[in-house]
Amino acid sequence: VTLLADGNGDFSDSLGLSFDGSSFGLGKRGKRFVMVIDNCKVTHLAIEKPGSFEVSSAESLLKLLG
Repeated sequence: VTLLADGNGDFSDSLGLSFDGSSFGLGKRGKRFVMVIDNCKVTHLAIEKPGSFEVSSAESLLKLLG
């Protein structure tokens, strides 16, 4: 498992996975998502609905990988 930071949001922007949370005082943010990459190929991408924490949870990912 590799966790990557996206401090400037460049990666999230390039995937269309960013949003502007300025109205909540948060500025530009990345949506919550989980991506599985195997041998440089995206094999799974799950994007959370706003306010949710289901498809990107560790439990959900472990079920997928299991």
